Amino acid sequence: MGGCFSDVKGGQQAVGGVGIVGHLGAQGFGGAGSAAGATASGHNDAVEFFFQTKGVQALYPQLELSLSASKLRDRDIISKSDPMAVVYSKKRNGTLEELGRTEVIMNNLEPTWIQKISVNYQFEIVQPLIFHVYDVDSQYHNLPVKNLKLKDQDFLGEASCVLSEIVTKRNRTLTLNLHNRDGRGLKSLGTLTVQAEETVASRNAVEMTFRCHHLDNKDLFSKSDPFLRISRIAESGGSIPICKTEVINNNLNPVWKPLCLTMQQYISKDNPLIIECFDFNSSGNHVLIGKLQKTVAELEHLHQTRSGVNLVSPPSHLRRVEKITEGQLFVDGYVEKQLYSFLDYISSGFELNFMVAVDFTASNGNPHNSDSLHYIDPSGRLNAYQQAIMDVGEVVQFYDSDRRFPAWGFGGKTFGGSVSHCFNLNGSPTDFEVTGIEGIMAAYSSTLYNVTLSGPTLFGPVINRAAEIAGGSLSVNQNKYFILLIITDGVLSDIQETKDALVRASDLPLSILIVGVGGADFTQMEVLDADDGHRLESSTGRVATRDIVQFVPMREVHCGEISIVQALLEELPRQFLSYMRSRNIRPHFADVVHASGQGTLYWV
Repeated sequence: MGGCFSDVKGGQQAVGGVGIVGHLGAQGFGGAGSAAGATASGHNDAVEFFFQTKGVQALYPQLELSLSASKLRDRDIISKSDPMAVVYSKKRNGTLEELGRTEVIMNNLEPTWIQKISVNYQFEIVQPLIFHVYDVDSQYHNLPVKNLKLKDQDFLGEASCVLSEIVTKRNRTLTLNLHNRDGRGLKSLGTLTVQAEETVASRNAVEMTFRCHHLDNKDLFSKSDPFLRISRIAESGGSIPICKTEVINNNLNPVWKPLCLTMQQYISKDNPLIIECFDFNSSGNHVLIGKLQKTVAELEHLHQTRSGVNLVSPPSHLRRVEKITEGQLFVDGYVEKQLYSFLDYISSGFELNFMVAVDFTASNGNPHNSDSLHYIDPSGRLNAYQQAIMDVGEVVQFYDSDRRFPAWGFGGKTFGGSVSHCFNLNGSPTDFEVTGIEGIMAAYSSTLYNVTLSGPTLFGPVINRAAEIAGGSLSVNQNKYFILLIITDGVLSDIQETKDALVRASDLPLSILIVGVGGADFTQMEVLDADDGHRLESSTGRVATRDIVQFVPMREVHCGEISIVQALLEELPRQFLSYMRSRNIRPHFADVVHASGQGTLYWV
């Protein structure tokens, strides 16, 4: 896949761009994939800057919920009930926010409503949904449903679920039992069936490889450092940046890594694009070498004919007219592609398998003391380790069908009296899995009374163990992607060994989430995260295929609005897609999905 690239380290470090996640309709655009499938998770600065200047926030993928019901109660005497459904989102504080209402269907106990309910899908949080079904009294049939007072209608039943329970079903359809508001009563109130579909215009994308020949030199003592910026001409007449290449140093005949433009970015093959070539300057005052205007269709023609087009230098204070330069742009590669979304994979049977590793080094403090990071509060208040396990686990658990989770500890003296840097959290000599998030929590609490905190802090053994499991799954099937949560308070003593392990693991279906607890200096973790655009390098000089680490210090999260789980998991769909796309692994029903033309894409 091609990519958009960010200005990092002065702008010259190539980083796989991540565009906006979400459905933006006809005006929407997302980032592209990265070169050779080796994606990092930096942002597409060109797109991000545009939206920041417009005061627009990135949107989440949008789902449409279709509702139907069966065997509803009949509350009418002469005729049948006239049902309407109302959908709510349940907030963290327990309040309900109404998402929408269906139409009223007359005289029907088996309704299939036409009106869809829109909801934004956020992978990184649990999204509880509440469904209420009402029988609308005939005297209100002339009113728009949004104006109906629900207290005046007959209540037929309530159902609830979390959004991820719907999207993880193979056909994204879930049937729920309706019950009374108070949950009491054995009498069946019927069922409610919910089906989710993503909304987007198209999955089409084109991957192009650009090169330039004989560019004008804008530097005095060396050659220009060129990069391309591509913008779309908007209906309003202005231009909207959608993508840019990496910078190539000291080269007047550059060949850039492939770029992938989605139809959400270029709108149609006949929509004009502006391609500008700049000479990079670390000050940010990039010098325009030349530009041109072409549609995607015209760029395809350039590739087919193997011809180039001259760049044009705009008028200046010394020259009032445009100048055709000697520099030419060529399209060396042009491939039309189909891109699939994170939800396409999940609802076709792919799973996220959760694993956890907990730091039992002495720097955490004596667990019996209240100032220890491992202190178990009798009042039930969770410590930082418990909070991280609960927050991440309660989201990821819905994507793992058997809910059997590998759980380890590291840095503690185990039953044999020796320090272990990867021991089974449940105390078993052979079985490293526990059942459910409650199983992890119970094993963690038990371990605090059976293991002596020690040290040093080593990540290498647990990463290698997780990589071993992830690698072993490849011989069975390619439907599993693994997530290792490491919770730690300390500074690493095996930083290079950890880098080596991460570089090896970057080829595997694995992402690693690191939560830093306490007040330690976590500079090393930031290096492992590679958010500065510098992909990790092993001791042998091998560079990581992709960025698989996301690090979040809990102390910073607590100071802001975002939760620990949002900060940790927001990059995970992109990391998942970067792996699947680099291996050319398609959803199992990809052909069916393609035919339907539906799906919101997380761009890599």
